[in-house]
Amino acid sequence: MPPTFAQLGVPPEIVRALDDRGIVEPFEIQSATIADAMAGRDVCGRAPTGSGKTLAFGIPLVANVGDASPRHPRGLILAPTRELADQIHEELRSFAGKVRTGVVYGGVGYGPQVSKLRKGIEILVACPGRLEDLIERGDVSLSKVETVVIDEADRMADMGFLPAVRRILDQTRGDRQTVLFSATLDGDVAKLTREYQTKPVRHEIGADTPDVLSATHIFWRVDRSDRVELAAEAVKRAWPAIVFVRTRHGADRIGRQMSKYGVDTAVIHGARSQNQRTRALADFMSSKAQVLIATDVAARGIHVDDVELVIHFDPPEDHKTYIHRSGRTARAGKGGMVLSLVQGEQAKDFRKIQRKVGLPEGLTDALLSKIGGEGTASAPRRERPQRDEPTRDDGRRKSGNRAGGGGGSRSNQGGGGGNRGGQGRGGGGGGQGSRKGGGGGSRSNQGGGAGGGSRSNQGGGNPRTKNRSGGSRSGGQTSRRGGGGPNSRRKSGGGTR
Repeated sequence: MPPTFAQLGVPPEIVRALDDRGIVEPFEIQSATIADAMAGRDVCGRAPTGSGKTLAFGIPLVANVGDASPRHPRGLILAPTRELADQIHEELRSFAGKVRTGVVYGGVGYGPQVSKLRKGIEILVACPGRLEDLIERGDVSLSKVETVVIDEADRMADMGFLPAVRRILDQTRGDRQTVLFSATLDGDVAKLTREYQTKPVRHEIGADTPDVLSATHIFWRVDRSDRVELAAEAVKRAWPAIVFVRTRHGADRIGRQMSKYGVDTAVIHGARSQNQRTRALADFMSSKAQVLIATDVAARGIHVDDVELVIHFDPPEDHKTYIHRSGRTARAGKGGMVLSLVQGEQAKDFRKIQRKVGLPEGLTDALLSKIGGEGTASAPRRERPQRDEPTRDDGRRKSGNRAGGGGGSRSNQGGGGGNRGGQGRGGGGGGQGSRKGGGGGSRSNQGGGAGGGSRSNQGGGNPRTKNRSGGSRSGGQTSRRGGGGPNSRRKSGGGTR
């Protein structure tokens, strides 16, 4: 029986805030690290993306941070990308209470960020480049920072940020606590821990690469001219989906072309402004867009739960890139589908990837019936919400209102309808992998009532339903939501955060 948050020493007010979101039991990485971090020890954690690291470092930081004076934060979280920084900040806000937090990154104006720093914030979430700019301008000082968290240190290394991370660490207190999380702990990351951590407590959870083997991998032999149509039809059958391309120009072009096939698209790459990137990610996470078309660099650090399909539109650079791309749909042991569109001259490179990843070698002809459930591709288009509707831009998935009843259940409990909430990004009623029963098969973050979470292609409500006939796929975390009364506790294994 895993310990509760209270047993790990988490203050009651934070426990209540988590409980309000249906988060009542910690996941493995949280159980392993929270007590050590609460005690002020340096922590070195290896855990895959989607395993709950944000709460693992965020809870101790919020619990222990001292009061801050203007321009002098007391806690610092470093993240490699703007999107990840935003998501971490929104997660902290959900339980931080009176602790003041802020986030800084490039691509937007200095004004609002500087204004918040001048008022004083206890915890600052930052990307290295913008943080160094603000330090040079005199808008922030790190001399009183007592705890530094480095998230996704392996991505920091891949993106060339470690020199900046070292310069930033050198400006914090010498007796600071340093907490580091990474999907791998070798190479440059191992060197960083030796240089900047003091007798760190090391915790390693899960595999050191995403568990992509839990996904279904399909390699189609295709002509170049057929790729866009095949990708669009595949997305109609299994979404939300992420399509990976190599270039910024290619991402824009493919986004336009897929839209002509009746797919709601969002595009993200480094040449887009921060507002454009934020809008694209919000549209994808709120289900306004069925597919996110992304370059590899732009997609780093984006955490989106419950991605059904990953498409390698352009070939990955190597097997490691294939694993990281594919891991978007195989989070915390859950399955999904990975589709590679292989042109003739690329077959040799893909066979090499298959060998290194441990997948059966070979290609097949394109067969759309292998993607998702039958019939979804011909379903009528969902009405797109108006742009002037109130939307959430906080990085949490809200209701996609994919209604239906009947088909195969994907839930904690069997039965008629179902709601689906993500981890800390689950928003209102969801949270940390809870999947709560409710009514007529809506897919959302909130809900309750009796019945389990079926996710089906039949039944009323939304004209675009997701066809899943038969076969349950359960996951989640112990929650006090769902049927059986307000105090019932229902538990199912294997959910993701």
